[in-house]
Amino acid sequence: MPKPRLSWDQMLKVPVDKLNEYSFVPVRVIEHTDEMFRYLARFTADLIKQHAAGGKPLVIAWPCGPKRHFPILADICNRERISWRNTFNIQVDEWLDWKCRKLPASHPFNLQSYLRRELLNKVEPELRPREEQMLWLDPLRIGGADDKLDEIGGIDVVFGGFGFTGHIAYNEPPTSRWFEISNEEFLTSRTRIVPTNDETFIMHAHRSTGGNTRIIPPMAVTLGMKDWLGAKMARLVSDGGAWKQTVFRVLCMAEPTVKCPASFIQLHPNAEVIVDGKTAAPPPDIFSN
Repeated sequence: MPKPRLSWDQMLKVPVDKLNEYSFVPVRVIEHTDEMFRYLARFTADLIKQHAAGGKPLVIAWPCGPKRHFPILADICNRERISWRNTFNIQVDEWLDWKCRKLPASHPFNLQSYLRRELLNKVEPELRPREEQMLWLDPLRIGGADDKLDEIGGIDVVFGGFGFTGHIAYNEPPTSRWFEISNEEFLTSRTRIVPTNDETFIMHAHRSTGGNTRIIPPMAVTLGMKDWLGAKMARLVSDGGAWKQTVFRVLCMAEPTVKCPASFIQLHPNAEVIVDGKTAAPPPDIFSN
């Protein structure tokens, strides 16, 4: 019997131990946040290790969220001498300035700098991938990323977080009332430049910048849904807690729609959503102090 689509109120009240009965994508709940990131680091290290002996390089698409497992992953690879020399690494998205140009390397929102500093450069030099084994998104050569993905046969494993608005990578739901994008059009999207929406300004200002919206970049470049969902394996991860409790349930149980791009994860044949206990918990239905 096919699973039923629950109403909004029903989705929000599903007990944690019943999530996989109603979710249209497999859900893994790891109660403690630190344990969840240790699991993610171990899972990733094992994938890289499986391909270290040779054969087709493991093509990995990296976001800067989830990211708390980066130092754990690098430490595992260094201790166990797991080589990345048979990987190809792709940046999922990158912030841009108002002219749609890359940010200075020293800018706190420069995601390439973050990935290099907090992940790749923590892997010992003889184990880390060479520069030619990395693809950084270039807003002045958008088609170059698509061409490279076509050349290498697409992504093997893609990691990602999901946002309060339901974004996946930087695939935000369209916000203009002057045009519409159908589900079918959105699912065929490839690398492109996108504006930062108002909710993302507010979220980062609240969580990261002390209310300073001027430091938050107004544009970004992102891989599109075609390549994200075309990956052989996809893992969405969040420890957002109360901030993500509702959208987590929507992306898992509601009908997939461009209004919540992360919900398209339901269409992937080898996907899993991994969250900690606080994020998996039902959101409160009353105000509390």
